[in-house]
Amino acid sequence: MIGNDIIDLELANRESDWRRRGFLDKIFTDTEQDIILTHEMPESMVWILWSMKEAAYKIFNRQYGIRAYIPLLLRCAQPEIHNQVLFGKVYFEENIFYTKTLVSDECIDTIAVRTTEDLSKIKTIDNFTQINKSKGLPEFYDLETNEYRPVSISHHGRFKKIVTL
Repeated sequence: MIGNDIIDLELANRESDWRRRGFLDKIFTDTEQDIILTHEMPESMVWILWSMKEAAYKIFNRQYGIRAYIPLLLRCAQPEIHNQVLFGKVYFEENIFYTKTLVSDECIDTIAVRTTEDLSKIKTIDNFTQINKSKGLPEFYDLETNEYRPVSISHHGRFKKIVTL
């Protein structure tokens, strides 16, 4: 299972005022708010944690077929930085989702998977025309394996990305 999220930082900064009263309380736990407010760049951490939650939610949604607004139930651990890549965990009930986040001046790009081993198996799909939907969920036909594979699609502002394992 895989999920992803991409955030156009220019658009996010223009459309979302994360400092407005109640914004953080609706989306982030007290622990996550502490991570944000003590970070040297709190605005970046808002979008990093949000992206982690969104990527993990896509796995939850595909696995259980449930659509729900549950950001407070998806709990992020402090991401760790290795070679300019952030690695994190998102917890939901008994589930753990492992995340990998790339941050640039223009966007935040997070991928979530079910196992740490899957972090090394991530593939980006460049051809958007190969994507079909099965039972409302996106997939593509992999010519190398001759099978349909689930994909996760994310788009925001100027950015769009499709990933699979």
